[in-house]
Amino acid sequence: MLVNTRQDDISGRLFPGAAECLAEPFGAPAPSFEILTLSRLRASGAALGRPFRPDRHCLVTLTSGSLRHAVDFREHALAPGQWLWARPGQVQQWGALDRAEGTVIRFATGFLDPDTAIGVCADDPHAPVLRVPAAEDHALLRAATTQLQWEHSADRLAPDTRRQVLRHLLAVLVLRVASLPGAAAGAEHSEVYLSFRDAVERDFANTRTLSDYAEALACSPRTLSRATIAAVGMPAKEFIDRRVVLEAKRMLACSSVPAARIGERLGFSSATNFNKFFAQRTGRTPIAFRSEVLAPR
Repeated sequence: MLVNTRQDDISGRLFPGAAECLAEPFGAPAPSFEILTLSRLRASGAALGRPFRPDRHCLVTLTSGSLRHAVDFREHALAPGQWLWARPGQVQQWGALDRAEGTVIRFATGFLDPDTAIGVCADDPHAPVLRVPAAEDHALLRAATTQLQWEHSADRLAPDTRRQVLRHLLAVLVLRVASLPGAAAGAEHSEVYLSFRDAVERDFANTRTLSDYAEALACSPRTLSRATIAAVGMPAKEFIDRRVVLEAKRMLACSSVPAARIGERLGFSSATNFNKFFAQRTGRTPIAFRSEVLAPR
């Protein structure tokens, strides 16, 4: 059943049974909050070239060099002073780390206080990945990052007090980062589009039928398509199908779940129908896509 109410604090969506798609490149379960440098990440021996799908936020900023980092199969070029924010459940893949120095901050949504998490739409899967500060923002962001790093490395407070200090300092940083414009910032979207987008995020594994969403949102399919074309330049049905394809790609890249079972979880009646759907929209079969994305870079 579709839900016809807006969610302002969207949660990163993983439908039941997809837990094995979450993968960490570090070998051990991630703590609720951690900071590490890119040099430490390079020295970790982790399989950094492989796609992974963590259940943590990942904030990356550079102090020098350049880095290409893929989020949901789209590469982003990161320069010093810029910020990359990948959300829980998004697939990431590191580019070459030998030409960059910087900081990686990873945290669970629950580590933030609830007001901050809602205020920055922490788990909004549609939020911009790359944030570009103005010149006057660089010093403030560096100061917030340095203070957070210092407190993270210090060990002079009681554990509960230290956790609260880190939580408040992280809130300062994410509030500043969230206020930065995205690399491709555009006009605000209509309420119709935002309601439709949220409904698709919740229910893409349950239905790919546009009329189901139109009925749940009390509007016509044509109204939804007009709003979606105005917002992102594609009809509403294509928007639904792209979300299904994205989830299929995520599961193919970050799990060993057979393609037929992935299709079943995404609501396809048979492996043949899923293969046809995927191939028509990507130009590759699910198995060919998995082989390509897992090939050594």
